[in-house]
Amino acid sequence: MAERARKLRLILCWHMHQPDYRNYSSGEFTLPWTYLHALKDYSDMAFHMEQHPGARAVFNFVPVLLDQLEAYGKGFEIGDVRDPLLRLLAAEDLDRVTEDERALILEYCFRCNHQTMLLPYPAFKRLHDLYNLLEGQDGAALGYLSGKYLADLLVWYHLAWMGESVRRQHERVTGLLSKGEGYTYADRLQLFHLIGELIGELIPRYRRLAEAGRIELSTTPHYHPIAPLLIDLKAARESLPDSTLPQSPEYPGGRTRVAFHITSALESHRARFGAEPHGFWPAEGGVSSALMELLAQQGCRWTASGEGVLVNSLRRAQPSGALPSRAQYLYRPYRIAAVHEPIVCFFRDDRLSDLIGFEYAKWHGRDAAANFVRSLEQILQEAPMDEDPVVSVILDGENAWEFYPYNGYYFLSDLYDALQAHPAIEMTTFREVLEQYAGERGACAKPGVLPGLVAGSWVYGTFSTWIGSPDKDRAWDLLCAAKQSFDRVMASGRLTEAEQAAAYRQLSSCESSDWFWWFGDYNSEHGVTSFDRLFRENLSNLYRLLHLAVPEHLSQPISRGGGHAEAGGTMRRAG
Repeated sequence: MAERARKLRLILCWHMHQPDYRNYSSGEFTLPWTYLHALKDYSDMAFHMEQHPGARAVFNFVPVLLDQLEAYGKGFEIGDVRDPLLRLLAAEDLDRVTEDERALILEYCFRCNHQTMLLPYPAFKRLHDLYNLLEGQDGAALGYLSGKYLADLLVWYHLAWMGESVRRQHERVTGLLSKGEGYTYADRLQLFHLIGELIGELIPRYRRLAEAGRIELSTTPHYHPIAPLLIDLKAARESLPDSTLPQSPEYPGGRTRVAFHITSALESHRARFGAEPHGFWPAEGGVSSALMELLAQQGCRWTASGEGVLVNSLRRAQPSGALPSRAQYLYRPYRIAAVHEPIVCFFRDDRLSDLIGFEYAKWHGRDAAANFVRSLEQILQEAPMDEDPVVSVILDGENAWEFYPYNGYYFLSDLYDALQAHPAIEMTTFREVLEQYAGERGACAKPGVLPGLVAGSWVYGTFSTWIGSPDKDRAWDLLCAAKQSFDRVMASGRLTEAEQAAAYRQLSSCESSDWFWWFGDYNSEHGVTSFDRLFRENLSNLYRLLHLAVPEHLSQPISRGGGHAEAGGTMRRAG
């Protein structure tokens, strides 16, 4: 009898997320990262799937990102774009900008990876050199920069943020790149309208890929809350028993709030993609048995987290025994015995995920792709002979690529080429793997069973990036106090229906995990300052919507920062 040909099933899951940068009082976007990543990363990631019909992948879209993309799209449609940097790109006379507008252009239009997005373009580099020269002499000298300089800077900044696929497909972009300088108002309008077209096409492009069976689309609780901590702040001590906690004993009504974020995400997904999602990548891969129960009750069939959570959970289940090799425990999903509804949890291969996220940017694209394939071949070789391993590689689908030459174009092209042609590697999705289990097709290892999960995230298997330091705990206490005020006002019945809806939306944004990520002295001062301000503005606006006085302490920074933005974990952050 012929020996069965073994296969490795590879699930590439790209997580698409940006925090909510909208100011709900003014309707303005306060930071530009959502639309910039749309031009560069969301466009390129769709392009690579469109160009590789044999490839399969999972794309996880956080609903609050989709909310923002739709808000930008609507703004372009009705001629009311609520982003100050985009409005300046389309401003007719840049010689007449205000001092604040000039400062905004100069503050943001060099924010990119200079090695890959500025230095390769001599014209853009000249603009930067002139800025450095004037700033070094006297900050006031920057006032001599003309409207022509500001026009060229705005155009080059947006050209630098264009995806490589956009550069190659759109003559308008290649024409502007070739021109190099002296951009007119008509040039800027041309670029402005192209940006609107690209953003408006994004959700339909991904929906078409899903409808064609090329990708699986999954979701995240709507506003990206760190759900296990909303349910129970003490969950932080399951993986770190000595973790400090906020003074507040619990987040008021946290379980109900998490249920809302899940239900709202399901509604968002159905409305945008015309189908039910089969799975959730919870914010930050943060899981607990309690969260698994809530997800399962809403019909979720799979979720996913980091390798550290699996290791912690296995060690708790077998405290006196040594763990087997990674090849024996990692490459399969797990059912959680403590959860009564059918749901499984996949766990990402941290090493492979981080190679793409951090290491391969330094390699030649083809060499990096070949190394990744060899790593998969090694996993298949080491797997039990009667099983086909399921390898989950999960990482940001946006923030890594600015560290790659050409936005990762050659790496991703070579990677997809190699994977879709490999006889022993099957690119697949979480949903397809579960269907194979149900149909008993192939030799996929049956899901393992864990008594329960040790609550944690993809970062170190703990929640230390979001709780357990003075600044983070202080932020939790501020959020808990605001939620207590919210509950009292809602119970009083004194808000109109419209006022209640606005307050609920603002509260949801305050519950995002992203604010807590940035607090701490290991993060960059610039990043901490931006997100600290946004968090306090969100809380302040919540009090205003509740018709309450804003507490004085919300005028004071929570955290100062001063380290490196990557220190809190291994997925790159916004901007």
